[in-house]
Amino acid sequence: MTRIFDDERLTLLQGESLAILRTLPDGFVDTVLTDPPYSSGGVTMAARQADPAQKYQQSNTKRTYPAMLGDNRDQRSFTLWATLWLSECWRVAKDGARIMVFTDWRQLPSMTDALQAAGWMWRGVVTWHKPSARPSLGDFKRDAEYVITGSKGKPIMHSRKCPPGVYSHSVNTARKIHLTEKPVALLENLLDITAPGGLVLDPFAGSGSTGVACLNTGRRYLGIELSKEYHQRACERLAAHQQAVGS
Repeated sequence: MTRIFDDERLTLLQGESLAILRTLPDGFVDTVLTDPPYSSGGVTMAARQADPAQKYQQSNTKRTYPAMLGDNRDQRSFTLWATLWLSECWRVAKDGARIMVFTDWRQLPSMTDALQAAGWMWRGVVTWHKPSARPSLGDFKRDAEYVITGSKGKPIMHSRKCPPGVYSHSVNTARKIHLTEKPVALLENLLDITAPGGLVLDPFAGSGSTGVACLNTGRRYLGIELSKEYHQRACERLAAHQQAVGS
């Protein structure tokens, strides 16, 4: 485990998420918000195990990104793997903590099974509508991904808001630094129901988008990223953003 970025509000660890999660203490995290590798992008096994750069972007895209690690599991191993790290997230979370996990339509059944097998109470699915999604010739446009929501037992209510179940945010491809990066504005929307000032755990930090959303909304952030390249990018991004917002 390499700890490069660490201060009172932001901690970003580099290493394998399950191994690091097992070193963390019980019951100290207020929220889990994460975007794990989907091991998706196709119907057949060969398609799922293809290079993520081929699976998750259009063939005429010229921009390249560092390799995504851990995105080639088959269906059974994906569900088992997800259950293991979700169980550790349940252990390190406080009673009443919220969890929100991104997935796509192919892995939605497996991920909801894994969430419940790990001990979480499944509370629903939030839809992220992507206006910029590529069309499917002769088929319905796959312009949505999903956020599975749950809680550790009865959830603690932190807001009197009634947020929607569908959010529409486009991906800014010119600015993103990770192949499957989620919009910061979407992450901020999801944090609306979580503990103000609370600690948000993200076992799959990627480019640090959730960390940026935490800085913007006054929350603390604990991220884990396997890729050394993405970890470095996330550290640089968070340091620059922290300086820009003056926190």
